[in-house]
Amino acid sequence: MLTYVIPRQVARTAFPPPGIHALPTPVSLLAFDTFQELLWTGNEYGRVTSFYGPKIQKYTSFRGHLSAEGPVRQLLFNEKGVISIASRSVHMAVRRGLPVWNITHANMRDLRCMSYTSKGNSEILVAGLQNTMFLIDVDKGQVIREIPTEDGYTIMKRSHYICAATGTGSVNMLDPSTFAVVKTWKAHSAAINDMDAQNNFLVTCGFSPRQQQAFMLDPLANVFDLRNLTPLPPIPFHAGAAYVRLHPRMVTTGIVVSQTGQMQVVDLMNPNTVNLRQAVVSSYLTGVELAPSGEALALSDADCSIHLWGAPNKLQFAELSNPIEFADTPSPLPGIGWMADTPLSSIGLPYYREQLLSAWPSHLVFEVGAPPAKTDQDVLASMTLTEFGGYAPNPGKKRRNQIENTRASDNADVPLMAPKFLSEKARESVNRQSKDDDHDGRRASDVVEALGAIALSGGIKAEVPIMYRNVEIKYSRFGVDDFDFEFYNKTAYSGLETHIANSYSNPLLQLYKFIPLLRNLALHHAATSCLSETCLLCEMGFLFNMLESAGGQNCQATNFLKTFSSLPQAGAMRLLEEESPNDPLENMIQVMNRFLLERISSDFRQILPHSSDLDRTLATAATASIRCVKCLSETIRPDGTYVNEMVYPPKHGMKSQARGVKPSFSQVLKTSVERESQTRGWCDKCRRYQSLATRKTVQNVPDVFIINAAVNSVEAKQLWATPGWLPEEIGIIIEGGQFFCYEGEDLKLHLQRGIHYVKVYDLVGVVADITSGENQTSHLVSLVNVALSAHEEQATSEWHLFNDFLVKKVPKEEALRFVPSWKVPSVLAFQVKAGSNAVDDSWKNELDTSILYREFSYSRPQDTSHYRLLSRETEAPCEGTHVAIDAEFVALQQEEIEVKADGSRETIRPSRLGLARVSVLRGSGHDESLPFIDDYILTTEPVVDYLTAFSGIQSGDLDPARSRHTVVPLKAAYKKLWLLLNLGCVFVGHGLPKDFRTINMHVPKRQVVDTVDLFFIRARQRKLSLRFLAWFLLREQIQTDTHDSIEDARTALALYRKYQEFRDAGVFESILVDIYAKGREVNYKVPVTSVPTSSATQAAATSLALGGEGRDTPPVLRDNPMGAGTGTDTPRPSTPLRRPVSLQDPGSAGSGPGGNTSGRGSPQGGPGWPPGKGTYFGSPLR
Repeated sequence: MLTYVIPRQVARTAFPPPGIHALPTPVSLLAFDTFQELLWTGNEYGRVTSFYGPKIQKYTSFRGHLSAEGPVRQLLFNEKGVISIASRSVHMAVRRGLPVWNITHANMRDLRCMSYTSKGNSEILVAGLQNTMFLIDVDKGQVIREIPTEDGYTIMKRSHYICAATGTGSVNMLDPSTFAVVKTWKAHSAAINDMDAQNNFLVTCGFSPRQQQAFMLDPLANVFDLRNLTPLPPIPFHAGAAYVRLHPRMVTTGIVVSQTGQMQVVDLMNPNTVNLRQAVVSSYLTGVELAPSGEALALSDADCSIHLWGAPNKLQFAELSNPIEFADTPSPLPGIGWMADTPLSSIGLPYYREQLLSAWPSHLVFEVGAPPAKTDQDVLASMTLTEFGGYAPNPGKKRRNQIENTRASDNADVPLMAPKFLSEKARESVNRQSKDDDHDGRRASDVVEALGAIALSGGIKAEVPIMYRNVEIKYSRFGVDDFDFEFYNKTAYSGLETHIANSYSNPLLQLYKFIPLLRNLALHHAATSCLSETCLLCEMGFLFNMLESAGGQNCQATNFLKTFSSLPQAGAMRLLEEESPNDPLENMIQVMNRFLLERISSDFRQILPHSSDLDRTLATAATASIRCVKCLSETIRPDGTYVNEMVYPPKHGMKSQARGVKPSFSQVLKTSVERESQTRGWCDKCRRYQSLATRKTVQNVPDVFIINAAVNSVEAKQLWATPGWLPEEIGIIIEGGQFFCYEGEDLKLHLQRGIHYVKVYDLVGVVADITSGENQTSHLVSLVNVALSAHEEQATSEWHLFNDFLVKKVPKEEALRFVPSWKVPSVLAFQVKAGSNAVDDSWKNELDTSILYREFSYSRPQDTSHYRLLSRETEAPCEGTHVAIDAEFVALQQEEIEVKADGSRETIRPSRLGLARVSVLRGSGHDESLPFIDDYILTTEPVVDYLTAFSGIQSGDLDPARSRHTVVPLKAAYKKLWLLLNLGCVFVGHGLPKDFRTINMHVPKRQVVDTVDLFFIRARQRKLSLRFLAWFLLREQIQTDTHDSIEDARTALALYRKYQEFRDAGVFESILVDIYAKGREVNYKVPVTSVPTSSATQAAATSLALGGEGRDTPPVLRDNPMGAGTGTDTPRPSTPLRRPVSLQDPGSAGSGPGGNTSGRGSPQGGPGWPPGKGTYFGSPLR
């Protein structure tokens, strides 16, 4: 019988403290590396430290977890690195300390242990004192699955089973594949302190309750046979068994250790045979670990020391050790006796004893070892494997004896460079007075951070074109408005931004937008009187209208996604990213496709319950025949659908067709639509469960035929990888309840014969799933033939790639090419050929404007005297009608900022604002500047900051039960503005782009009068605040106490009238120069008690007062504003105003309304404004 003798102590070292000035802390765990000569430790603050060799010299130290998570609980090792676990995270790093991945999860609350599964080192099971376990893919660093459990686990050891110790003293034997509990063993009555499993044995040490409710270590180490799943005789150990380790080589040998340092080597099959040793420690032991080789034993004590035991001449940690990588030792620099008179020539140039390679003549330099050409993906997809290799048809992409220049192809993929921020470009354009150096003006850091950074460690597949890869918005201190979206989109088609929750739906929304018949339905519905807050069809119409009017400028689907996220059905179907972060996007987008079409059908019927337009456009009319196989009774029920799902031939069917021709797209579509299945169900006639055969009969096909690709098998991917497998045109025949589909020459033949009615469809576009690399999350793009949605018929197809806000024209061959490894289709859309270019804009003449002329409020406003609704007879808005507008916002989410190691701050996600109040004033006529809209917006999301100092909104203003204002839902407020926009109104305001962006509306430049741009000299690089312009030009002190959107809109309108006066008088340029001169003089700050004076301004005011060519600014305050022309003496209500600080009377030219609110401009002004709460409200634009 082999016996194991514990060697003596060979080394001892102090455990490093957690910080420079911190006190030492005990070791929380010990672990020997299974691949290298390293001893690893963890401390109580999440730091992992390793020691090298018999002298336990410090090798690496890195922080794996936050200090708040407590001690490092366990370490696992593989060839690539070290995996550590703390209470709320799992971390993997290479042995040199560089992080590989770090995983946190909302359900990770008290993790304690982990173990490799049946898949070896590529998968781990993580558990703790909680009711959820996690299955983690080590290679990808992702949580694969959450596994519910009834028991909390503290220790895990891997043998035949995953032996998991619970917090109650039991050990569960878990199946390493299914993780089901195979056997439960009550090892100790209280808790388990330590255990080990090797070969067929499991040994545990634990506690039992004693008198006065105290717990003491059991004097026995319990043994369990894992092969027979039965307990064995325990090991007596009177000193109290605290730790146990089984010898990796000697099958039945174990080491039991007490807290006082007594060690006992025992044979599990003969517990009476023992060998005792004593470790000299001044306190008590906190950990014991035995090396995988069995030649080294590590101990840690409460005095923060590490002891290494072993034979001095034979000490090895791992059985087969890999070499350890050490840091390069810098060579010492030669010393130079430097004096004042030392000649510079004493510092010599490098000297080489042999000729450099760069000095060789050109005729001796050759290019050798060119990389081999990559096998065509089409060949791999169609390859048939045999015993001697594989064979496939020649795709015929090269001429005979033609080879690829692989050197050229390796250098062809130039990475896409990221643009500079707009503020940087503006600064540099003024400094250089040149705009022709866009390429040289880019920062290398921008280039790396945009797309180059995601290629770390070869994470991106080389064959994935850059235009398909993930695009990311970078934020400056000015927020998202400073990002140059135009760099990614040079087309006339707008992209969608990605910083919004659930923006994975962007490609599907883009595809819908370019289906003319679906686009027409959405816009006609949006023009109706629908005010449902959950109507997705309205939101879709608003979004489509915004994308069309933007003309290539970036947009965002904020309102649509907000409405979508608020639907309970979306959460129940796991369509929200925050509730299903690990679900594959290709599955989510197909479920969302079906959900959206069914939802908009329901929305459509709320307004037109008896119309069949939507069903004729989207619904496949069919019936399902269900027949009992036993009694042959048959039941027929409706089985219409809005989405048809592809069903591919089974694996054996593909093999049988391998010798012949693969099934075409039309053949697969036919079997998918007319699918036949056999399931087990209840038969009413037999009164029992029987086999039921279901057959689908198609009665009619819609004008828009939408398909879920459902590519979930290798065989399906091979079909899609076949060149030209997806046709650009198909024909469908419905006859006798049967569905026939044709393409290519077969379709042409049926059209020539003219025997059957063939419904011909054009392919509108595809939503495809893109996998950029192993370490990259997949994302979705859409490829759309935009020629089908043009107002006029196009001669050729025009395919465009929509990768969120990156839009690029691509060839048809590229759009219809699919690669199984990285590009797989998810959703297809066909439209009847007769619907191509059928863009219907008649909805603009059918707008239901009734909401503009009636009260609509969820609250009971106490005072509505400050505004008056429009009169349908005398004040109906039309094209060219001027209205003044201003809006206020509240913060719904604070901005996320990352502080880097050098102290610099980077915005990860800007603050998210929500519309809180919008005011619209009459811009002309007798009641000019009188509001007709003053809505406070009901918000369903929690408000994190009312921004009262900048918005004037207080707690309770947006609550219908408490507010004294007119509170309306966002849908109603938005629709009023949308109607004004499409009626052709011109919006006057100050700093409107930010307002419209947050409202989620795009207004063409021809319909915007922004006083920020009117009073702006581009070379000065500064835009003037509303408060400063009001003080200088209108002689008013505004925005003194708080903000009021009515006052801001009224002031902007008065400034516009001043601009018209100065322009008509021909003095605007000199006035503008004078404004900036005065601004520099007062540092753009508004003095509280002074009034601006300047020669140019005084001259202009005198000229206008004496009847110059300009027009007088319409006075805001009148004696009888409402009674004029109406036969009534009721005075016009107005917002309470402060008396203007002016040298003139309030009613004279040049005066305007004062106010008790302040604008969004920085009252301090100055050339450099701080980005404040958040960036927007500190901007000098307001």
